[in-house]
Amino acid sequence: MPKTGYVYITMNKNRTVLYVGVTSKLKQRIRTHQDNPAGFVKQYNVHYCVYFEKVLGMMNAINREKQIKRWSRDKKLALIKKMNPELKFSNEEIFGES
Repeated sequence: MPKTGYVYITMNKNRTVLYVGVTSKLKQRIRTHQDNPAGFVKQYNVHYCVYFEKVLGMMNAINREKQIKRWSRDKKLALIKKMNPELKFSNEEIFGES
């Protein structure tokens, strides 16, 4: 059975900077962005998850991440707003907290 992957998009608090990533452990990855950020995530504080999708197979997830990364900002925002019209931060949903 292929490993499940997740493609996710995070934003900074002001919702001005986007980061697209891929992982096999979404909860752990978002926690890392929050608790121990590095590189782009640290520089721009993009640790608020606003979008994620489950993808069957890590290669498929990586290909999907690459596809989304090539999109314009407007197209990425349109994708996010299909799942999250108000651009709410989904960290609580991911972690099972309310």
